[in-house]
Amino acid sequence: MKQATHFSVQPGWRLLLSDMGLNPDHLLRLAQLPADLFTRKDSTITAAQYFGLWQAIETLAGVASLPLLVGATISVEAFDPPIFASLCSPNLNVAMQRLSAFKKLVGPMTLSLQAGQAKTVITLECYGNVGHIPKSLAMTELVFLTQLVRLGTRYRVIPLEVMLPEVPASMDDYAAYFGRPTKKGASIRLTFSAQDAARPFLTANEAMWQYFEPGLRKRLSTLDATAKIAERVRAVLLEGLPAGEYSIEAVAGHLALSKRSLQRQLREEFTSFKHILNDTRQQLAQHYLSSASVSQGEIAYLLGFQEVNSFIRAFKDWTGHTPAAYRHDLVKTTH
Repeated sequence: MKQATHFSVQPGWRLLLSDMGLNPDHLLRLAQLPADLFTRKDSTITAAQYFGLWQAIETLAGVASLPLLVGATISVEAFDPPIFASLCSPNLNVAMQRLSAFKKLVGPMTLSLQAGQAKTVITLECYGNVGHIPKSLAMTELVFLTQLVRLGTRYRVIPLEVMLPEVPASMDDYAAYFGRPTKKGASIRLTFSAQDAARPFLTANEAMWQYFEPGLRKRLSTLDATAKIAERVRAVLLEGLPAGEYSIEAVAGHLALSKRSLQRQLREEFTSFKHILNDTRQQLAQHYLSSASVSQGEIAYLLGFQEVNSFIRAFKDWTGHTPAAYRHDLVKTTH
C-alpha cells in the first residue's frame, strides 16, 4: 500500500487546539514548526513533523489526560474532509471502510477493518515514526473513533474490546469513557458488536458523501505525484538512518534513481543531499533529545555517527548549542 510522505494541515486543527485550552502559537514554537503553519494555504508536514507536533501537544496537555480531552472537545467543525465524509456514512461499518481508504490522507497511519457476523474489528498502525509513537496517540485514536461512532449514532456505543500495547495509568477514567477496561495486547485495536456496527448513523448524508468522494479519490491517486524529490529523500532518510542506510547511493537506489540523476534533481530544487541529510539528522536529534530516556550515545548511533563526539560537534554546528545544553533548555521550557 502506498504511503504518503507529507500531510495536509487543516484549519480545524487550530480550532481544536484552542478548544482544548492549548495555545497554538506556543505549541508550534515547542514543536519547532513554522509560526504560520495553521494559517498558510496548503500547509503540509512530514511524518516526523506530525509525530513531533503530537509530542508537543502531549507535553503541553499531559499524557494522562490528553486522549479524553480530545474526545471531549472534538466537533464537526474541526474534522478533516476524510473524517467528515465518513460521518456521512449509513453506519459504523461503512464509515470505517471509507476511513480506512482515506486515513493516510489525515496522518501517517493506516486503519484496517474486519467486519464479521458477530463483530467488527478495527486495527490501527503508524508508519514513518522514529522509535515509539507518542504514548497518548494510540489511545487518542481509539477515543476518537469511539466518539465518532457515538456522534454518528447519537448513542453511547460501548466497544466489545479496547486493546493497546501500553495501557494508561489512569485506568478508571478510560474504563468509564469506553464502558469497559482497556486490555493490554500487541495491537492498537477496537472491537464493536455486529449490532452496533450496523446501528444507523443519524448523520448519514449520501449527497454530502458524493460531494466529498471525487476530491478524496483524486488526492489518493496523486498521493506522491506532487512530492518534491527533496521531500522523498527526507522520507527515505527518516526510515533509513536508524538502520544505518543513509548514503546517497542507498537513498538513490531506494528511489529507483542513479546517484547522478538524484544529484541533478536536487540541484534543480536548489538543494543537495548533504543539506537534506544534515537537516534530517538535526530534526531527529532534537526529537530524541526531547526524551530524557535516550542517551547521547544512543542518539549518535541512531543518526549514523561513529562517535558521540562527532554527533556533539555536528549538533553544535547546526544549532549553536551542545546536545546537553539543548536538552536542559527544553526541560526548562516545558516546566
